[in-house]
Amino acid sequence: MYKMFLTNLKMMVRGRQALFWSLFFPMVFTIIFGFFFSGDTAGVGTIVLINQSNTELASSLEKAMGESNIFKIQKETDLGTAKDLLKKNKITAIIEIPADFGSPKLDSPKQIIVINDPANAQSNLAVTGFLDKYLTVVNYQIQKAQPIYSVKIETTTDTNLTYYDFVLVGLIGMALMNASIQGIAISMAKYRQDKILKRITTTPLRSWKFVFAEVSARLVQNLVQISLILIVGIYFFHAHIAGNIFLLIVFAMLGGLLFQSIGFAVASVATTVDAAQGMSIAVTIPMMFLAGVFFPIDQLPKWLFSIVQYLPLAPLLRMMRGIGLENISPFTNQINIIIVFAWIVVMLFVSIMRFRLADE
Repeated sequence: MYKMFLTNLKMMVRGRQALFWSLFFPMVFTIIFGFFFSGDTAGVGTIVLINQSNTELASSLEKAMGESNIFKIQKETDLGTAKDLLKKNKITAIIEIPADFGSPKLDSPKQIIVINDPANAQSNLAVTGFLDKYLTVVNYQIQKAQPIYSVKIETTTDTNLTYYDFVLVGLIGMALMNASIQGIAISMAKYRQDKILKRITTTPLRSWKFVFAEVSARLVQNLVQISLILIVGIYFFHAHIAGNIFLLIVFAMLGGLLFQSIGFAVASVATTVDAAQGMSIAVTIPMMFLAGVFFPIDQLPKWLFSIVQYLPLAPLLRMMRGIGLENISPFTNQINIIIVFAWIVVMLFVSIMRFRLADE
């Protein structure tokens, strides 16, 4: 069994193309999302600021925009040049502060002009939201008034989490799912197609030892995947892991077992490599987009949420995000771990009933 385990590891390392898709493909997502959404980068993009006013209010607004870390500021003096940059998608929006804005003169301008691209809806909301909030505070100060109602925000962790922190955990789940389901299903189908499984039945090697060696080798691969994603995310893009990172890895490895059991179930049905590959993609692609890798699933329509919350990846990500981002016990909501183990039991039952080393 130990020799079989080492053999499986060697075969995975030698299969460079498969190794790329299982290890480095998730890293591509990790790096791309890191450049766009990590805490050290601006979240909206570059804003052109045309400040034609020399008042204290205009100067303080410009300073606040520069210190906000929401967007990068590019100063221009010509509106035509700025509009040309906006048309070429080189900037996100234009903010124009007219002359004498903030002056005590009665006829001084009272509005800031924002020129944006309707296609950048999320960025436009961030820009207008920032300006509205800043000017609301200024209006209260001028009128010497205090707001009556306000919002008090409390979080489950003291760490300032970002969207990148959220998606990083999702990428771990995605990597485990793709590598385990496709890796097991395709390799088992190839073994069957090449009559390797049938030959194993003629050797002293017991079936359970073969399966155990295969699963163990895949778990080593899963551990490398998780480690690489966390190292790149934390040390290169400053992702925040508020909880116990070792507990996070343990439950990620539980996810590896979950998806390997699904992989064996797919392999028990697929008779060829092409069939296994097609079925694996059909299983993983919907989960990648519907189970919460890139966005919270509670944003989905209610009828769809009531379905996708029971997909194998969804409860796993809920537990992993609870551990990593909120530092809460995965047993706080026991329904998640029940769903995960239920999927494992069902998939193992299907595999035991249908999977055979030898062809019928």
